[in-house]
Amino acid sequence: MSENRSPHILTTSANLLGICFIVLTSLKKLNLSDNSLIDEFAVVAIIIFMTSCILSFISMRRTRLKSQQLEKFADIIFLSGLVVLFTATLLIAFNIIS
Repeated sequence: MSENRSPHILTTSANLLGICFIVLTSLKKLNLSDNSLIDEFAVVAIIIFMTSCILSFISMRRTRLKSQQLEKFADIIFLSGLVVLFTATLLIAFNIIS
């Protein structure tokens, strides 16, 4: 029997979406976005996590079969968002991007 992961995906994606918005807003306010790629990574992460939020929300409102398909897709998209954030963090940590 599969677990209903949609609420977990939704809350975690929403939290990470908020963090990405804070990072992007901070970069824009401090005028640091001109010389770095960090804001591009933040925008990509925002798009990915927003998509994951929408899909997981819709999956909670659908029938069981359609819900499982949407939940699986939201899960994959969420994981890709984590990979984007992890990649950006590694690039910053190793001073590849500033």
